[in-house]
Amino acid sequence: MSKKDHDVQSVLNSKKCAIYIRVSTHYQIDKDSLPLQREDLINYAKYVIDTDKYEVFEDAGYSGKNIYRPAYQQMMSRMRTGEFSHLLVWKIDRISRNLLDFASMYAELKKLGVTFVSKNEQFDTSSAMGEAMLKIILVFAELERNMTSERVTAVMLSRASGGQWNGGRVPYGYDYDKESKTFSINESEASNILKMYDAYLNGSSFLDITKEFNANGIKTKSGSNWTPTTVCKILTSRFYLGEYQYNLHKDGMGGAPAYLKPEKEWITITDHHPAIINEEQWERCAAIRSSKHRNGLTQETYQRKNTHIFAGIIKCGKCGGNYQATIDKPRAGGYRPSIYLCANRRRLLECDNKCVSDITIGPFVLNYIANMLKASNNIGRSTPLDVFQKKLLRGSVFEGVKAIDEAGLVDMYDMMVYRRFSENLFKPPKRESDDDKIAATEKELLITEKRKYERAINRLKSIYLYGEDAISETEYITESKNMLDNIDRIDKRLLEIDKTIGETFSISDEEFLEKASYFIISQELTKKRHVNFDRIVKHIDTNILKKFINSVIQKIVVFDGKITEIHFKNGITHKFLY
Repeated sequence: MSKKDHDVQSVLNSKKCAIYIRVSTHYQIDKDSLPLQREDLINYAKYVIDTDKYEVFEDAGYSGKNIYRPAYQQMMSRMRTGEFSHLLVWKIDRISRNLLDFASMYAELKKLGVTFVSKNEQFDTSSAMGEAMLKIILVFAELERNMTSERVTAVMLSRASGGQWNGGRVPYGYDYDKESKTFSINESEASNILKMYDAYLNGSSFLDITKEFNANGIKTKSGSNWTPTTVCKILTSRFYLGEYQYNLHKDGMGGAPAYLKPEKEWITITDHHPAIINEEQWERCAAIRSSKHRNGLTQETYQRKNTHIFAGIIKCGKCGGNYQATIDKPRAGGYRPSIYLCANRRRLLECDNKCVSDITIGPFVLNYIANMLKASNNIGRSTPLDVFQKKLLRGSVFEGVKAIDEAGLVDMYDMMVYRRFSENLFKPPKRESDDDKIAATEKELLITEKRKYERAINRLKSIYLYGEDAISETEYITESKNMLDNIDRIDKRLLEIDKTIGETFSISDEEFLEKASYFIISQELTKKRHVNFDRIVKHIDTNILKKFINSVIQKIVVFDGKITEIHFKNGITHKFLY
């Protein structure tokens, strides 16, 4: 056997065990369940699996009903690198109580060649019998969980039918007495409810009411600022008529948003609690909403016809908020630029930062990128730093900029000098290596996992905002943070993969056109001394231009109508001093 074959065989024969332990309650933690699991499983790894190589992943106080657990996610991320040969658990329900989650995890383990072992149930999936028995046990575990869920649902429906409140956030305008289990009107909040209705009946929009309330320092029950969504929720809720409604919504499939059930399934209790408004007020508001809907003024989502080139990457230099885009009036030739305004100024009146337009931001950004591309081709180690800065700030559009922050300037200078600046820009397609194929497989799995989290976040948000039996704010924040942390972890890993993976030799027509468009953009940016932004937006599809900008720039910070920072995708930040 050659040395190379021997090394490969040694890797294949090596064993390293990932030990996963979990308890879901503090009571179990106090009973020393985790130390017991840890000690027992470490001994099992040593004497049964026959390996001294192991690592323990521990989730204390997390439920097994989903996979949003930090140690579990960290373990699965490292599984994908091929680090472990075995996954060892105390019992099956320690790793998951959900059949679909477990099936997805187990399919991935099989693909990675990892053996799953449940110590107490003596399941070892390296054998066919162990794998079959494992699936049978999971079917019954899922059945038990679903039956429990059905029983809980039946109890909740029964309580609601009897007029009992099933919990959740106490609606604005009311107080709730836990002992008597009754609602009473909160007079100060109720007066604000009436102000909302009066304003809406007098022609104000949800946004107008939001601005007025925030300008006058009126807060929500949780002490937050108002948004058009929270105002809309109050003006469309029949709770303020004294009605208690339950079982209106059903969770969407596959993480999709909740949707309205047929009215015959609703539970409605009239005269359930004191009313703040009367039926006439509610009906008049409903008629106005219906009229706006018929006239095309509905606030429901729609397919956007205009592409805002810099949407999503502009940040406020005063308050740190995101800039939102809207369309401006047509210019000569029919072009309609976008205007970007701080969301906190538009909705909450808490920021006075100026708006910016494609007309001002476009020429600055494209000319700066063009100057970078030109400079990368004609500087060397002997080029002084001040000369390099002049090359980047060449053009009348930069007349107000005195200098670039030295730290970012030096970073970009070093990158260009060592010819690493353009390594990820306009790369030609190349043949896919074996390493690329492995990375592409992992990338595919990560993208699928990321989509699952994104759907779960949308579903959680719908339950929190619109569900009658909504989860608490603490639960929503905790679960959302866990999912966002996992999305962030996946994005970082995807970025690492993209740095090493090659593009496939065979590309689709769409990809070819996109690459061709990028090439045309690069030619437009480098062939002339000054980049004419108006010419580019007239001759290049704005969707392609937006993708190009997003491939180079991560964030643009604006202050007082000027660009003060550009954060590039390569990790370098340039700050502009005026």
